[in-house]
Amino acid sequence: MDSLELLQKLVDIPSPSGQEDELLHFISRYLEEKNMDYKIEGKNLVIDAQRDMWIVTHLDTVPKKMDFYFDGVYAYGTGVCDAKSSVAAILIALSEINSLNFGIALLCDEEEGGKGSLEFAKRYRGKAIVMEPTDFRIAVDHYGGIDVSVNIKGKASHGSYPEYGINAIDKAIEMTKKLNELKLPGKMSFIEIRGGDGQHVIPEECFLRIDFALPPKIKAEEFFTLVEGTLKEYGDFKIEEFYDGYEEDSFDLFEEALKRSDVSADYVEMHSWTDAINLKNAGWNAIVWGPGELYRCHTPLERVKLQEIEKASRVLVNFNEILK
Repeated sequence: MDSLELLQKLVDIPSPSGQEDELLHFISRYLEEKNMDYKIEGKNLVIDAQRDMWIVTHLDTVPKKMDFYFDGVYAYGTGVCDAKSSVAAILIALSEINSLNFGIALLCDEEEGGKGSLEFAKRYRGKAIVMEPTDFRIAVDHYGGIDVSVNIKGKASHGSYPEYGINAIDKAIEMTKKLNELKLPGKMSFIEIRGGDGQHVIPEECFLRIDFALPPKIKAEEFFTLVEGTLKEYGDFKIEEFYDGYEEDSFDLFEEALKRSDVSADYVEMHSWTDAINLKNAGWNAIVWGPGELYRCHTPLERVKLQEIEKASRVLVNFNEILK
């Protein structure tokens, strides 16, 4: 099975968070055909659990937005980059490795609550290269984050008499302007907004969801004091996610594997939540690295170069040799 056929099979198996079973079954059969030992722990797949260096990625995707197709250079489709290109690279590398010198963990539920990495981190300890799209740059600095939802209340009135109502959407827009005026550190994204019912009524309620991505030196608790007053002023809020980032040292042996593979050992910050957060919180050392462009992921534009999967596989093979 070549890399394109393998990637397509992985992507064609739907595996939104909580529905990874069919994909687990496919990977299990792939490993059995190559006489490789593995364990299924819940909905995680673990290989060679005696090691203290691990290659980690996830099985699940966001809900399907696009079917798989290949244009001769790039493969497209939901999950093709995040993170089934990494799964494919790992499986290809395994077919070329005779004696495995690192552990492998393919985890569930990364796109939702991270249950897979929470359970895995309880059972094992070590160092991990968490494979996520970084365009082959090493993320040693990992952002923290706060994800908060806000319900803003207004007062309904007929749409032709706005002066008798209080428009919750207007209040939401006003709140977003105030938050922007705070000149907050990091990044702020308004990722969801809902309000109005199409019945020519001034909306009495508006729902927003806001994502704050925080540089590793900014603690989430300290940051939240900067925005809490504004959120309270406009509505009832609920914190959906709340976590600190971290700074990590690079792994010298992995950098050597990159050099042997003719891949530059460049650096980048990881701005999105990954399983590395749960591992770090459990006492692991974790860096993030892998093929693909994260900014396209979760969208109909998600893609990966087929050549990058083969390159990532070569890095893993060389890393395994160095660990000997």
